[in-house]
Amino acid sequence: MSRFSQYRIMWVLVMFDLPTDTTEDRKIASEFRKKLQKDGFKMLQFSIYVRHSFSLENAQVHIERVKKWLPERGEVSIMRITDKQFGMIEFFHGARKEKPLQPSKQLTLF
Repeated sequence: MSRFSQYRIMWVLVMFDLPTDTTEDRKIASEFRKKLQKDGFKMLQFSIYVRHSFSLENAQVHIERVKKWLPERGEVSIMRITDKQFGMIEFFHGARKEKPLQPSKQLTLF
């Protein structure tokens, strides 16, 4: 790995299927979504949240954070992809093609 490859923009996708059978299940699923949102994840689809990170290390920090929030029941998958791979996703809303999410304008200090 080159010394600069650790600084490429990464996207972290969290995909989940949590039970919503009971009031308690719905509360747990809602709390999980709220934690994702508070950590900067944006909803891509109802059970798919995405967040960009400016480095592999930063992506891993958010992945470890999500792992701490895993509910006891249900399924959660976490995927890390490069900015280039994310840019190749085609989004469709009905028959229309939508523009992909772009990294927010943030100042990164080292």
